[in-house]
Amino acid sequence: MTTMRYGYKASAEQFGPRELLEYAKLAEELGLETIAISDHFQPWRHKGGHTPAVFPWLGAVGENTSNALIGTSVLTPTMRYHPSIIAQNFATLACLNPGRVFLGVGTGEALNETPATRAAWPGAKERRMMLREALELIRKLWTEERVSFEGEYYRTDRATIYDKPEERIPFYIAASGPLAAKLAGRLGDGYIATSGKDPQLYLDLLAALKQGAEAAGREVDQIDKLIEIKVSYDQDVEYAKEACNFWAPLALTPEEKSGIDDATEMEAAADKILDRAYTRFIVSNDPDEVVEKIAPYVEVGFNHLVFHGPGHDQERFLRGFCGDVLLKLHDRFDTYVTQAT
Repeated sequence: MTTMRYGYKASAEQFGPRELLEYAKLAEELGLETIAISDHFQPWRHKGGHTPAVFPWLGAVGENTSNALIGTSVLTPTMRYHPSIIAQNFATLACLNPGRVFLGVGTGEALNETPATRAAWPGAKERRMMLREALELIRKLWTEERVSFEGEYYRTDRATIYDKPEERIPFYIAASGPLAAKLAGRLGDGYIATSGKDPQLYLDLLAALKQGAEAAGREVDQIDKLIEIKVSYDQDVEYAKEACNFWAPLALTPEEKSGIDDATEMEAAADKILDRAYTRFIVSNDPDEVVEKIAPYVEVGFNHLVFHGPGHDQERFLRGFCGDVLLKLHDRFDTYVTQAT
């Protein structure tokens, strides 16, 4: 049996910290069990964009909610931050919210890392190596004292995190390619993907996740499989479609956005393809259709569904989605036997 969990992706690029906090509180009140936020330094759009800092924001969410799992989907612990700073921040967050915190990480995007550091943007292989080493150091800092670490990318000298939670903080590793998915299988407590791509890709990624887990002597069933599902649900389907326009950058191909490290350039590229902004989202005014379009993700093996609504009126989205769709998801999937993994 796969345990299903449903959550809310807080749109950090679209709303300021106070407004976003109110939406997170509402999401828990309406029955969503996870609140995830992306750690971005710059938004996809310069005009109207936001990027609340995740450390104080997650602290505020923890104090203003009761039970929701809170964490990042995702944060890059390799360039803007030294891994020891991530270790300290998340240890404190977990002390304040026992059993409620996860650290979701990924290899990053130039848009967030280059402007803040003016550092050269590494290739994909080097970014994976940096991530692997960063996770090793973070785990040591969470479990050991006076850590002197001598890695290829990071070093510490007798470093200690003095306030550590009693419960282990899980790592969730994002991957959009098979090599990163294998890394998630080897090291992750959870795996993170995003919706709206070629269905075959998810089969390939989950197969790579399993390979990585088996190579490390682990059971892939022990890895939580989280996917951010982009849904624009509203009783007015034209409103739902138009709501996707702000997130047109998500519809850019990897080639179209490769190397863009400026929010104004990303915005300009996205505005050229507004006609396909909605293609990364499930757009519908029919709750049953939404469930049917979510079903393939569950059927291949994802059990932790975090929903991202694109509209500027997030209360409208949350109340509509949770009132019309969430109960149907519980009825359909809460005890779901998966054969995928």
